[in-house]
Amino acid sequence: MDRLPPTSLLTDHYELTMLSSALADGTAERHTVFELFARRLPDGRRYGVVGGIGRVLDAIESFTFSGDELAYLTEHEIVPPEVADWLAAYRFTGDVDGYAEGELYFPGSPVLSVEGTFAQAVVLETLVLSILNHDSAVASAAARMVVAAGDRPVIEMGSRRTHEYAAVAAARAAYLAGFTATSNLEAGRRYGVPTAGTSAHSFTLLHDSEEDAFRAQVAALGPETTLLVDTYDIAQGVRTAVEVAGPRLGAVRIDSGELAVIARETRALLDGLGNTGTRIVVSGDLDEYAIAALAAAPVDAYGAGTAVVTGSGAPTAGMIYKLVEVEGRPVAKRSQDKQSRGGRKYGVRRHRATGTAVEEVVRTGALGTLQPGERALQIPLLREGKRVAGVPTLAESRDHLRQALVTVPWDGMKLSRGEPAIPTVFEEVRP
Repeated sequence: MDRLPPTSLLTDHYELTMLSSALADGTAERHTVFELFARRLPDGRRYGVVGGIGRVLDAIESFTFSGDELAYLTEHEIVPPEVADWLAAYRFTGDVDGYAEGELYFPGSPVLSVEGTFAQAVVLETLVLSILNHDSAVASAAARMVVAAGDRPVIEMGSRRTHEYAAVAAARAAYLAGFTATSNLEAGRRYGVPTAGTSAHSFTLLHDSEEDAFRAQVAALGPETTLLVDTYDIAQGVRTAVEVAGPRLGAVRIDSGELAVIARETRALLDGLGNTGTRIVVSGDLDEYAIAALAAAPVDAYGAGTAVVTGSGAPTAGMIYKLVEVEGRPVAKRSQDKQSRGGRKYGVRRHRATGTAVEEVVRTGALGTLQPGERALQIPLLREGKRVAGVPTLAESRDHLRQALVTVPWDGMKLSRGEPAIPTVFEEVRP
């Protein structure tokens, strides 16, 4: 997999303002711990899915300042020359621990801990937040869609509904959550996500007739292809598709209308024509609620677009990046509405003997001794700026999420609005 290095200027101006001031007053080299967490889940959600850890590690490892970037910073007087010299040599050499990609998270979960000098850690804030807030939002929404779909596959096809680079990240996050494929070819090239796609309505409209379009597609892709049958009359489109492709027709796709009713009518028509093995794929502004509503319909696969790439109403995970420790001393924000807890945190999940999760435990001070049924959630990700051997791959993270969802209490899997699936409790452990 090749990497597309992010520019170091994918950050906020104030990160470099703080850096300049800290270098000037001598506090830049103080040893610090920053933590990334969400104070709450998006309104009504019962769990979150950590997405983007792999992308964060790539980004940190390649986070350097080029000559052009340094020239911009100095020419616009964003940093003085001596700070530009410091940035020219910048490499993150600290440690990062965090929840594995594909892990569930809840309010207060210490999803990422970044340990290093203030100067090294503070400049990563915006980049880390932008990746994890986006990817976790998409992965969380996609996981709800996968749960609603049951054993039916879901294909991500939302590239045209978001920023071109966000589309690639969204496809990766959706695959992490259990989607089977994406329409986005760059996600396939860069991350190995399986890709799929046949044709759009424009291909049908290009031809003199629907039959001509179907014959061209079958000639190119074989009868096992998926034919889009709702450009004109759906029932006639199904008949034409069967006439052209025969009994080996792979699938028909329906992208509009009252999908549950149309799917039943289409299934009856296909079966009556002898195409009992032809699958029905539906798409068209599907979210988790629409997918759940189609559970009893004879649908074989779903295509989801806008809803998944925009987090299905929650386009950000709402995570924040806070300084919690300086030179081993806990520090915390005390403002009335946005308080934080000082000190390095450790995440633990408690389970019943059956494996069902019951509590998200956030410990301050030390991890402490794990009791039966408890599982430590943070794993080492970077040591001295280098990726730790054994960090889960995308495929392994995908499997981990599937297993993690099995541990969620039954009520926590509902799509209806409610409290988090398990409560978060805070404990102080004295080393």
